[in-house]
Amino acid sequence: MKEDITAAKQGVRAVADAFRRAGAEGRTAFITYLTMGYPARDAALELVPALEAGGADIIELGVPFSDPVADGPAIQRASYQALQAGMTPALCLEQVAQLRQAGIQAPLLLMGYYNPIYHYGPQEYVRDCRRAGADGLIVPDLPLEEADGLVEACRREALAMVFLVAPTTGMDRLQEIAQRSTGFLYLVSRLGTTGADAGFDAGELRRRLELVRRLSPVPVAVGFGVSTAEQARALAGLADGVIVGSAVVERAMQGPAALREFAAGLRAALRK
Repeated sequence: MKEDITAAKQGVRAVADAFRRAGAEGRTAFITYLTMGYPARDAALELVPALEAGGADIIELGVPFSDPVADGPAIQRASYQALQAGMTPALCLEQVAQLRQAGIQAPLLLMGYYNPIYHYGPQEYVRDCRRAGADGLIVPDLPLEEADGLVEACRREALAMVFLVAPTTGMDRLQEIAQRSTGFLYLVSRLGTTGADAGFDAGELRRRLELVRRLSPVPVAVGFGVSTAEQARALAGLADGVIVGSAVVERAMQGPAALREFAAGLRAALRK
């Protein structure tokens, strides 16, 4: 894997710039999630450019895992199929490098569970993420108390380390997590797993967003249950970023053109 294949502006700086650009354009940042290796092993090489062309400011790339406890049926199925196709963390990194070599400019965050990172070697994984051209990590099952090693590795490589907060996270812990998160803070919109069908309570989420944004020193992006332009529009101006995952994974089966069109509709809905 080649060293430093991306431009100098990588990692935390690239993520921060994406939020700044969106704000300067009068809109909420649009963040998408895509499971790597789905619906075919090399599908990301066509689907990620489609998401960028459709207006995604930041793209989360899911590293498939056999026990994705935070994910709903759509992403579970995608992860299983990707694993069956032979997708591995190392292959995910190779594809990130290929995407950068193909000219992808959007920040790329690898979202995956800690078990594969542990077996890869946390220090080595973060190093190889930077070398491939990734900008940061999201590890949904890694508690703050056990994250010091990965946080420090990301700090040394200048990569973002994004933490999640739940609707039930107490005030003191919320502040602690927000202080440790770099790039942005991921606000889970509701209890349960990811999924396009579950939706969220807009009124309760609005109150939670106001609180979290007051406490967080980094931008706050909301995810879980956002799947339509109407839902995205309801959050425009309330959150710094909106994350769409399961609905994107479901559209991936329809190919790059359909995915680009879907992304463009969501992006247009996020004007404040």
